[in-house]
Amino acid sequence: MNLIIAAIVGILAIVILIAVVKLHPFLSLLLGSFVMAVCAGVPYDEAIDSFTSGAGSTFSGVGLLIAFGAIIGTILFSSGGADVIVDTIMDKTPLQRLPWAMALIAFIVGIPMFFEVGVVILIPVVLFAARRAKAPVMLIAIPALAGLSTLHAFVPPHPGPLAAIDAIGANLGVTLGLGLLVAIPTVIISGPLLGRLMARWVPIMAPENQAEQDAPQSKENRPSFAQAICVILFPVVLMLAASIVDLTGLNDTTQWGRALAFIGEPLTALFLTAVLAMIVLGFMQHATRDAVNGMVGKSFGTVAGIILIVAAGGGFKQTLVDSGISDVIAQSITESALNPLFAGWLVAVLIRLATGSATVATVTAAGIMVPLTTGMDPAHLSLLVLAIGAGSVFFSHLNDAGFWLVKEYFGMTVGRRSKPGR
Repeated sequence: MNLIIAAIVGILAIVILIAVVKLHPFLSLLLGSFVMAVCAGVPYDEAIDSFTSGAGSTFSGVGLLIAFGAIIGTILFSSGGADVIVDTIMDKTPLQRLPWAMALIAFIVGIPMFFEVGVVILIPVVLFAARRAKAPVMLIAIPALAGLSTLHAFVPPHPGPLAAIDAIGANLGVTLGLGLLVAIPTVIISGPLLGRLMARWVPIMAPENQAEQDAPQSKENRPSFAQAICVILFPVVLMLAASIVDLTGLNDTTQWGRALAFIGEPLTALFLTAVLAMIVLGFMQHATRDAVNGMVGKSFGTVAGIILIVAAGGGFKQTLVDSGISDVIAQSITESALNPLFAGWLVAVLIRLATGSATVATVTAAGIMVPLTTGMDPAHLSLLVLAIGAGSVFFSHLNDAGFWLVKEYFGMTVGRRSKPGR
C-alpha cells in the first residue's frame, strides 16, 4: 500500500507542477521522480540514481531517433518539399473533395513531421482552401488536424510511439505497420466525416486578413513530388521490410536478409533517410553545403525540449521499476481483471487529462505498463503501444499548447463559437 501511495504522490506532484505551477515537463518529471522515490523508501541521496540511469538509456534508445526525424522533417519543409506535396494534391482536387484531400495531405506530411511543425505548415493551406471553396474553415481544418494528431499518436518516428516502443520492448516495424492500418480508418472517421458535423457546430469562415506564407524557395528550385514522397516513404519501407525479414527468420539464414534487417533498424533507417534528404532535397536542388548544414543545425533546436521530456519520462519509468512500484501497480491491474490494452489506454488518458502533454502521457503510461508485458507476443506489444498512443491524445483542452495554437490560428474563443463578425 505504501508503494501505491508513493506512486500517487509522485504522479500528483508531476500533475501539479505542470498544470498549476506551470513548470516545464522535464523539471516536473525530475522532481516528481525524486518525490516518488523518497516516498517509496529510497534514501534521498540515492533517489535520483534511477532517474539518471533511465534518462540516459532512453536518450540512447529514442533521443537519437527523434533527432534524425527532426532533420528529415526540417529539410522537407525548408527545401519546399512539403509545399510541393500540398500543391500537387490540391491542384488535382475538385472543391467538393477538399476535406478528403486535406486528410491525405496531413497523413503524408504527418509521417515524418511533429504535430506542431505540421500545423504551422498546413494551417495556411487550410485557410486558403477554405476561402477558395467558400466553405466553413472547420470542414477543411478538422481533416488536417485529424491526420496530424493520429500520426503523432500511432506512427514512429514520432516521439511518443518511439518512447513507448523502447520502454515496452515492442517491435518497431510491427508497430509501424499496425499503426498505419489503425491510422487510416481513424483519420477517415475523425477527419472528413466528423468535419461535416463540426462545420455545422462551429460555422466560422476563414479570416480574411490571414496572408499565405511564402514558399521557402522559388518553384524552380523546389524538389519534385516524386522526390519529396520518396524521402517520406523511404524509412517506412526500410523498417517494414526489416520486420518482415525478422518475422520470417530470413535475417538469420540469408545474407540479404541480414542486410535488410540491418538497414531496417530504426537508427540505421532514419540515418540513411536523413542522408537521402540532404542529397535529394538539398544538394540536388542546388543548395550549398552551408545551407544544408544550416537546415540540419536548425532541426536540433526544434526537438531539444522534446528529447529532454522523453528522457525524463524514461527516468520516471526507471524509478517506478527500481522502487518496485510498477510491479505493485501491474499486480493491482491484473487483480482488477482489466484488459492490459484498456488499462494502458486508461492510464494514458488520465495522465493526458491532467498534464495536457501527449508525450508525457505516453512515456509515463508505458513505464507503468512494463510489468504487464511479460509473455506478450509482438503483435500484442505493438497493440499496447497503440492503445497508449490513443489515450495520449484524448480530449485536448485548456492545459494543452496545441489547443491554444489551433484556437488562435482559426480565430476562435474558448467560450464562444467564433469571434464577433466571423
